[in-house]
Amino acid sequence: MRALVTGATGFIGSHLVDALLERGIEVRCIVRRSSNRRWLTGKPVELVEASLDAPDTLPRALQGVDIVFHIAGVIAARTFQEFLRGNRDATANLLHATLRFAPNVKRFLFLSSLAAVGPAPSLSEPVTEDTPYHPITAYGRSKQAAEEVVLAARTELPITIVRPPAVYGPRDAATLPFFRAIRYGLAPIIGLREKYLSLVHVRDLVEGILLAAFAEAAIGRVYFISSEEFYTWYQLSEIARVALGRRRILRLRIPHAVVMGVASIAEVSGWLLSRPPVFDFEKGRDLLQPYWICSTERARRELGYRQQVGLAEGMHETVAWYRAQGWL
Repeated sequence: MRALVTGATGFIGSHLVDALLERGIEVRCIVRRSSNRRWLTGKPVELVEASLDAPDTLPRALQGVDIVFHIAGVIAARTFQEFLRGNRDATANLLHATLRFAPNVKRFLFLSSLAAVGPAPSLSEPVTEDTPYHPITAYGRSKQAAEEVVLAARTELPITIVRPPAVYGPRDAATLPFFRAIRYGLAPIIGLREKYLSLVHVRDLVEGILLAAFAEAAIGRVYFISSEEFYTWYQLSEIARVALGRRRILRLRIPHAVVMGVASIAEVSGWLLSRPPVFDFEKGRDLLQPYWICSTERARRELGYRQQVGLAEGMHETVAWYRAQGWL
């Protein structure tokens, strides 16, 4: 079996590549000429230089492929149109190319996000696959649009959609600032009331992706792959403190108004520097939501998925990896 992986040079995609190779599956990766290939170096994978923005570069990548894992996506952009180009339009290009050059694929798996659906209304009502779309950010709306493109193709291709919440683990740069803050003895906590979130270790996510990709019952279906427990920022900071060997940390609660003020300044700075800001108004709004939580009930029932990596184990592993790489 030969699998095509987009986003293979990134955090989640590179872990998926490793898992596919462990299962004896041939792996072909779409890469850009400018891609940093550090996580693929020395591995028995086929690299094809192509771009999801340029459909004419995709035929060679798709020929002879049995399964497509579309992991690539845009998580930072200056405008909604940029998000749409990187998420909806790139997905549509890959789907159309798959229909034309690999019409007999056994599965087209699209990695979406909890952000496509939006936050839950309460702790007792985590979002499910039946929850109507109500994204609150441009990123979330672009992921919804990409999902709609994929779902529209389910009469022509055996598609499956996987939605993770926030993902952490070795190779992840996005959560590194959180660990660095704890290392220096500071734990910023947004708002005066507890906020709850689902979180998934990258190994659990990859296992869920593979379960969904190879299960006949998953054709045409959507799944949340996540932790089974909902965590608070206090819990996260405490477990990270232990993993980092800190005796104590200062937990600083930051009012919502301050968060949005900083977010607005960062967004303006991003525009002035002509690059997507790491933190902007919408990301600030994201952080204010009290319940970024989802249910894994369908994945447990239909795929046999269960969370394997506990939070303490996952954070200790992540910290050890950061230190080994000199990131912490």
